[in-house]
Amino acid sequence: MESEFKSGFISIIGRPNVGKSTFMNRVIGEKIAIMSDKAQTTRNKIQGVYTQDDAQLVFIDTPGIHKPKHKLGNFMVNVAEQSLNEVDLVLFMVNAKEGFGRGDEFIINMLQKVKQPVFLIVNKLDQVHPDELIKIIDEYRTKYDFAEIVPISALEGNNVDNLLKLMVEQMPEGPQFYPEDMITDHPERFVISELIREKALHLTREEVPHSIAVVIEGIEERENEKVNVQASIIVERSSQKGIIIGKQGSMLKEIGQRARKDIESLLGTKIYLELFVKVQKDWRNRSNHLQEYGYRQDEY
Repeated sequence: MESEFKSGFISIIGRPNVGKSTFMNRVIGEKIAIMSDKAQTTRNKIQGVYTQDDAQLVFIDTPGIHKPKHKLGNFMVNVAEQSLNEVDLVLFMVNAKEGFGRGDEFIINMLQKVKQPVFLIVNKLDQVHPDELIKIIDEYRTKYDFAEIVPISALEGNNVDNLLKLMVEQMPEGPQFYPEDMITDHPERFVISELIREKALHLTREEVPHSIAVVIEGIEERENEKVNVQASIIVERSSQKGIIIGKQGSMLKEIGQRARKDIESLLGTKIYLELFVKVQKDWRNRSNHLQEYGYRQDEY
């Protein structure tokens, strides 16, 4: 008798910068979530689709949960909270190096309202001593009744296959929601804007905080089979615009070159990337700008 196909939705939550996007990119095998060592880089729900012969897992990578400081922060936390009630399994990811913190307490209080099973994923196991890891796991175990506790290294891939097996076991029988060659349901525009934003964050480091948004102004195919992509990097202050552009345009050029490589890999075609930089003062606190730059509350 043929075994039934299993499928379901999985939400990944955790404090900012615990490795959620790195984990998803490891599982899916493609770069669909922005990776940066700056906290709070994921702003929208990014769905990654993992398909094997007998199962399909659909991941929702939520914004890192933190105490909000502005309207964008409130939006991000609301997205994360709501996603917990739309899924079959919740992965609560923590950083083994940091151990239990106040942010985790905030999340565990949220989890008390969740009816679905919750796995505790202790990431970065390669960075702590095994004795230390046992202590960390014991501390979390006293705070919540987790269905499974799985230590992994998302970056190195340690124990990720075992976690995948446990997740598949947890899934109900169900249909294949997406074609097997599909890895994300996000439109290409969104993924392209995320790739550009990643490069800008990575290259400017501490100089430009999270007041960066990227808006795709246009994508069109040209006669020579190249795709023309026009995008604007939005910042909050003129001084930040200067940093993004760099001396004689050097920083903007570097951002463009690095982003172009990833976008060409995503689209499977050569692209011509035009980048502009615009100042929009205090955009993170203005509802009309949040909507314009893709953070629409009504989608959630």
